[in-house]
Amino acid sequence: MSYSFFNNFVRLPLFLRVLFIALFTIISFGLFVHLLEPEQFPTLFDGVWWAVITASTVGYGDFVPKTVLGRLAGIGLILTGAGFLATYFVSLATAAVTKQNELLEGKADFKGKNHIIVIGWNERTREILHTLCMKNESISIVLIDESLEKNPLPNMNIHFIQGRSNLDEVLIKANIFHAMKVIITADPNKGELHADMGSILTLLAVKGLNREVPCIVEILTSEQVANAKRAGADEIVQTNILTSFVMINSISSQQLVTSFLGLLNQLDKRNLTFKPAVPEVIDMTFMDLSHMLMKEGILLLGIKRGEETLLNPPHPFTINQQDQLIVIMNE
Repeated sequence: MSYSFFNNFVRLPLFLRVLFIALFTIISFGLFVHLLEPEQFPTLFDGVWWAVITASTVGYGDFVPKTVLGRLAGIGLILTGAGFLATYFVSLATAAVTKQNELLEGKADFKGKNHIIVIGWNERTREILHTLCMKNESISIVLIDESLEKNPLPNMNIHFIQGRSNLDEVLIKANIFHAMKVIITADPNKGELHADMGSILTLLAVKGLNREVPCIVEILTSEQVANAKRAGADEIVQTNILTSFVMINSISSQQLVTSFLGLLNQLDKRNLTFKPAVPEVIDMTFMDLSHMLMKEGILLLGIKRGEETLLNPPHPFTINQQDQLIVIMNE
C-alpha cells in the first residue's frame, strides 16, 4: 500500500509534489505548536495560520510562540517550509513558462472542438488566417506546418502545431476527429507536381482519420485534380487557373484586369455564399427570382447544379429543387 502510494506520488507533476509537501509541513508545524502552546494558539487553525505566515516570511506577529521549544519550531519551519514554498512558486512559474513555450513552438495538443485546421504556411495562408479571424473572432483555428519553428501569429486566436501534416500523430494533436473543416494549401517550397502530391498525401491522411470532415485543397496542376477528387477532396481550388486568367487578360486589356481585381476585393468584403433553393422558388425563372431577391438586397449571380456552375444562365432558365443559389448578401 505504501509503495503504491509513493509510486503514484512521484509520478505527479513537480509543482504538485512540492505543494503537497509544503502543505503537509505547514499543517504539521501548526498542529505541533498548537499542542505545544495551547494558550498562545488556542485552535488548530491559529497554529496553521501562524505556520503559513512564518513559512512565507511575512511575520504579522499576531501569534508568537513564547517557549524555547515553540521558537525552535519556528526556526525549523522557516528553514523547511519557506524553502518548500519558494520551490513551489518557482516550479509553478517554470511550468507556466514551459507551457507557454510549448504553445509557441507548436508542441502542445489542441483540446478544442469545431475548429478549422489550416495546413501549410505561405502568404495565402496568412491572408486566410487574417480573414477568418476578422470575420469571426470566436472561431478556433489550428495551423499545421513543418517549416516554421514557432507560431507566426502569436497574437491571434491560432493554435500552432509543428510537424508534418501527413503524419497521424500530428493530425491527432490538432484534434482532427472534432474539426469542422480542413484547408490544405500547396507548399511553395516544392515544384508544382511535388506540391500537389504532398497535398494529396495529406488529404489521404486526413480522410483516413476523419472521413466526414470537409476538406478544401489547393491544387496547382490540372492533371492532379482527378487524383485529389479520388482522395476525397470536397472542394478543389486551382490557383494557377486564376493566375493565368489575370496574366493573359492583362496583355489585351489592363482595364479589364483592374476591374476584375477590384471586383475580387469587393467580394472579399461582402458575403458571397450559397443558398439552397427553398420550395417557394422552385419552378421560378432565374430572371424572376433575381428580381425578387434584388428587392431584399440580395444579388443573384448564378446557380450551382450538381458539379456544374452556371453564372447568369440564358433566359428562360427554371430553378430546380436540387439547385443552390450563388448570391451576394450585404453584411
